[in-house]
Amino acid sequence: MESQNLRPGHLTAAQTRQVLGITSGALRNLVYRGQLTRSGGTDRYPYFAVEAVTALAAKRAARKVA
Repeated sequence: MESQNLRPGHLTAAQTRQVLGITSGALRNLVYRGQLTRSGGTDRYPYFAVEAVTALAAKRAARKVA
């Protein structure tokens, strides 16, 4: 169960997956490859910065258009 005490400006892993439209495994691969970094939380329930997630989403959207 994810924490209800989420810091402002951060997303849970589930919210991040929803924004990016990816699976849990794909999110783990993005973190492993260094394309997205955790900004808090725990190993089991990480948080991601909204700015990093939106930047990655824009980068992925631009790649789909091209």
